[in-house]
Amino acid sequence: QPLELLWHSLDEWLVLIATELMKNKRDSANITSILLKQKGPDHQDATPAPSFATAETEGRKELSTDAVELKTYDVAGKQEACADCQDVISMTANRLSAVIQAFYMCCSCQMPQGMTSPRFIEFVCKHDDVLKCFVNRNPKIIFDHFHFLLECPELMSRFMHIIKAQPFKDRCEWFYEHLHAGQPDSDMVHRPVNENDILLVHRDSIFRSSCEVVSKANCAKLKQGIAVRFHGEEGMGQGVVREWFDILSSEIVNPDYALFTQSADGTTFQPNSNSSVNPDHLNYFRFAGQILGLALNHRQLVNIYFTRSFYKHILGIPVNYQDVASIDPEYAKNLQWILDNDISDLGLELTFSVETDVFGAMEEVPLKPGGASILVTQENKAEYVQLVTELRMTRAIQPQINAFLQGFHMFIPPSLIQLFDEYELELLLSGMPEIDVNDWLKNTEYTSGYERGDQVIQWFWDVVEELTQEERVLLLQFVTGSSRVPHGGFAHIMGGSGLQNFTIAAVPYTANLLPTSSTCINMLKLPEYPSKEILKDRLLVALHCGSYGYTMA
Repeated sequence: QPLELLWHSLDEWLVLIATELMKNKRDSANITSILLKQKGPDHQDATPAPSFATAETEGRKELSTDAVELKTYDVAGKQEACADCQDVISMTANRLSAVIQAFYMCCSCQMPQGMTSPRFIEFVCKHDDVLKCFVNRNPKIIFDHFHFLLECPELMSRFMHIIKAQPFKDRCEWFYEHLHAGQPDSDMVHRPVNENDILLVHRDSIFRSSCEVVSKANCAKLKQGIAVRFHGEEGMGQGVVREWFDILSSEIVNPDYALFTQSADGTTFQPNSNSSVNPDHLNYFRFAGQILGLALNHRQLVNIYFTRSFYKHILGIPVNYQDVASIDPEYAKNLQWILDNDISDLGLELTFSVETDVFGAMEEVPLKPGGASILVTQENKAEYVQLVTELRMTRAIQPQINAFLQGFHMFIPPSLIQLFDEYELELLLSGMPEIDVNDWLKNTEYTSGYERGDQVIQWFWDVVEELTQEERVLLLQFVTGSSRVPHGGFAHIMGGSGLQNFTIAAVPYTANLLPTSSTCINMLKLPEYPSKEILKDRLLVALHCGSYGYTMA
């Protein structure tokens, strides 16, 4: 059958390329080995000893020189072979990728909509190394040919580490290029001119009237462009659209609608588990998702910031116990303590059920079937912590999350938004917050041996001045868990037990030691670096490669 012939043809080609790749790796290893042998173990900075060669040793030297030339020739030949291999891959990758996409489409014709052919999944898994090589060499190939990765999360997960290693700017370009594929170019924000396509809203009831008109509007037309007019006003255009998004982003978190509650840091918002006090809450959550999806689609920033866990829900990333800190820092501390300590003989008498607040009344909720009769032990405590986290951060607000995502995905496909992590999604939706370094410095405390006039502290603030705005945001996130400064400035930053200034603590220096942080108390643990250059290098490594999360002081 044609499908079988296509399978075998692709299989042969990819096996051939895999063989070339393996040969290439072996040749590279051989080249390295030969060069090292030629140089010898002490070639670095070595001064050759004086030579008192006899005629015989001179003869040996000539022979040795000829041998080296032969080896050099051999190395050059192998390097040429490696280059040829790379050229073969470069020449065949795009064509083969297009045929692989065609093979995927043929396999999909035999499957129910939304399901990926098991045969095709088997094919991708078999040729995993070669396909990853293609993506590594040209990540954009996913959008040009490997559409199956965007449509199948199971397969995309195998390549996600390659994609997320690409620069944020490149991924943004791919995101919008694919999101707007097939749409007309130019500024689309105020494209609609048909009176029926204009969103007519009332200023005095902007949230409800906007919800009503957006729910009735044609989704495809909203993707192409938005035109907004306020009732009784003549103005239209991009400025009006920007104002509409700005007002709505504030209204979404208006306490009157009970949709979101303020988190512990005072600057971010989390879905309200008791939002059902508003009978229209799920409809409004769906509308909130539509607004954020539309804003992202049309590159309009919104004036609202969510908790890290909610961005994870949008991206489909599992939450962990560290995310609990955003809504209950003390509870997060307790979970951390359970994980860090042996609880065998403490008599905690915890079970796999917890009391939770439901409209002001405490109810016992099992974390798993029969949880009330299952004791938490040293062996199962990690499962307990994860289940508690899922209850508080996910299960308690699952209907709200589902309604929000239903609206959001009308404009933003899940396959595309997963190109980003939760920090990058915040930047895409809300932009880069401004940070006043002078206010930051003025409201910083020092402990564990540091004082304001110390050389390391002066270096630190010099480095902060040199950082880009994005890197300053990363530093703030690294130490406080939040990318924003609360209203009123750094003097109003919250910690686990109330107001808590940004604090820098001294740590003894050892080679290659990175800065660490305790987000519960907004503390940066800064080693006593011997130079400004080393401090800056280690700090940037920690910001770009370190892990964010809640740690104990």
